Amino acid sequence: MGIVTFIISIFVLLFAITVHEAAHGWAAHKMGDPTAFSLGRVTLNPIPHIDPIGTIIFPVILAIMGAPVFGWAKPVPVNPLNLRNPRRDNLWISAAGPASNLTAAALAMIGILFLKLIRPEVSYFLRNFLLARGGFPRGFYPLEGLALILFFMVLINCYLAVFNLIPIPPLDGSGVLMGFLSEEAAAKYDRLRPFGFLIILGLIWLGLLHVIIRPIQFIIFRLILF
Repeated sequence: MGIVTFIISIFVLLFAITVHEAAHGWAAHKMGDPTAFSLGRVTLNPIPHIDPIGTIIFPVILAIMGAPVFGWAKPVPVNPLNLRNPRRDNLWISAAGPASNLTAAALAMIGILFLKLIRPEVSYFLRNFLLARGGFPRGFYPLEGLALILFFMVLINCYLAVFNLIPIPPLDGSGVLMGFLSEEAAAKYDRLRPFGFLIILGLIWLGLLHVIIRPIQFIIFRLILF
């Protein structure tokens, strides 16, 4: 991974996880729990959301390995005692994070399509930079740089949304799934929580990361670069 790609990826990741966690906090506040709001976690300031491992160390390791960069932030605290309907409300709170990332990705995609419309050279630049790894051409224009940032906004926000929708505690997908289960089934399913992080690491080691990333990359590359 080149230095330009690395810098853009880190800043975009910081934006993506900030939006993600702020969305959780905003949804919890709307459902009656002010915990995250009172702690200053419903904010687009990234500092309150930074997790030393998930926001800094893990993404840097991925970048060094040449893998796509993503990570996680400090989880937003939610007090279920404040929720009007804890199981239903937790479903929406869990879904809010991935939904915010998909929304950010869609807006970035629209931005790229608009840039390609007003400046067709943007398509050539993105293909050359991302596929041929040709670097920045002579006569580089700001719009090309903006298109590159928007491209990584699409890519990383989609990674983050899809990865978090895996139904393994503590990922958001588990909260969404538990909202559809019976109370008894949800309680049994939640027993996986102490082992969730180990299960996730095991699945990543077995290649789950590539299974998730490759289809996303293919779709996004086809939509944006061709």
